[in-house]
Amino acid sequence: MLKVDQAYKSFGELGVLRGVSMRVGQGEVDAIIGKSGSGKSTLLRCVNHLDTIDSGSILIGDEEMVTMDAHGKAVYAPPKTLRRICLKMGMVFQNFHLFPHFSVLRNITEAQIHVLKRSKKLAKENAYQLLEKVGLLEKADEYPCNLSGGQQQRVAIARALSLNPEILCFDEPTSALDPQLTQEVLAVIRTLASEKRTMIVVTHEMGFAREVADRIIFMEDGAILEEGNPDVLLGPDRSERIRAFIGE
Repeated sequence: MLKVDQAYKSFGELGVLRGVSMRVGQGEVDAIIGKSGSGKSTLLRCVNHLDTIDSGSILIGDEEMVTMDAHGKAVYAPPKTLRRICLKMGMVFQNFHLFPHFSVLRNITEAQIHVLKRSKKLAKENAYQLLEKVGLLEKADEYPCNLSGGQQQRVAIARALSLNPEILCFDEPTSALDPQLTQEVLAVIRTLASEKRTMIVVTHEMGFAREVADRIIFMEDGAILEEGNPDVLLGPDRSERIRAFIGE
């Protein structure tokens, strides 16, 4: 589903991604862990084309988002192709990014109508189904300011799902929430995982990562240092660097 090879990304003199390579298979849930500043969010932004890599390649499905030229420089697909490829990806942000002047319903229908060119009727039907899925059907006519943080994040998940992405990415979806609201959001992600949706989750919730993920990827200083089965990577025989990260 997703293949990243030798991705490099710098902001000025600061190297944020240093030769990152990863694979995500269909129906797989990958959890990315690591300290703040390790490159986790930048990696998600690059596979969603919210940032661009300097060199390397990214393959989504069977389409090349970006390849390398003879000099090792990243070359992106033409704009029309790129837009089509990007629709395969969905993104849920740490701080929700809902439109404050739109109702919950309109937050979920707007992209369906303008990006997927769905009729308003079909867009609303889909939105109501998704709101029921995340437990917020009764909030369709509310505005984001009237919702708790957990409810706003569940609306953001419904919005991302409304475009039928092949791969759904979460960038620390609970870091702005208190423990009770965190559990509301994690419950929705657990449901999506049980449906065998392909997902990449950047998280600091170690228990959740161990429970839900098929594979855990540990990043540090812009590189992947370890990856593997959660029971092994976070198990009793975990490495010293993982122990240090967890705080043991």
